[in-house]
Parts: sequence; C-alpha cells; structure tokens
Amino acid sequence: QVQPVESGGGLVQAGGSLRLSCAVSGDTFRAYAMGWFRQAPGKDREFVAGIDWSGDTIYADSVKGRFTISRDNAKYTGYLQMNSLKPEDTAIYYCATRPWVPTTDPRYQHWGQGTQVTVSS
Repeated sequence: QVQPVESGGGLVQAGGSLRLSCAVSGDTFRAYAMGWFRQAPGKDREFVAGIDWSGDTIYADSVKGRFTISRDNAKYTGYLQMNSLKPEDTAIYYCATRPWVPTTDPRYQHWGQGTQVTVSS
C-alpha cells in the first residue's frame, strides 16, 4: 500500500511561496505516479500537477510556470513547490498515488487527508 500524507500548507500573502510535501509509506513508491489536486470551497476537486515513475511531469494550465512538482524516491516523498501564489490558489491540496503514470482525472488509488493553503490578497 502506498498511503500519502501531506504537509506544508499554511497562510501566505499573494506573491509568496509554499512547498508542500507528500510522504508515502510503502516500498513500491518508485513504481507509482503522484498527483496533486486541490478543492476550493464550493468547487469541484481539480487537477494541479502530476509526476510519473520516471520523473516526467504534467501541469494544469492555471499553475504552469508557477508550480513545480518533483519527487525524491530515496526519501519516499513528493513535493509541490508553489511560487507567485494568488488568492485563487486558496484550497485544500491533496496528494494521491497510482501505478506508473499520472492522470488529470481523480482515478488514483490512494489519497492523503489534505493540507490547507490560504493565500491572502
């Protein structure tokens, strides 16, 4: 089982940065893709970024050039570096895992509990 646990959320001013971490239990992490999703109040959960087992990445258009997803297989941890944050980035951010390649839809096997990111204007 590859169960994610997120951390690193918080309150930041517009234009600031945060780095989210996703620690994963289970020794098969190398074979898993990781995705980051977010859900704002009253809105559907939306895809943010994904990284496959080899390190290839995909991003939502709304975060391209501002967010960077990465992974450290030796530490069983994934990251989402968020720069130039905007108030509309405010949401609960979720990490999820699935075998091999990420998808932009929420067809992931394991989900974390989420971490709140709030961007003030």
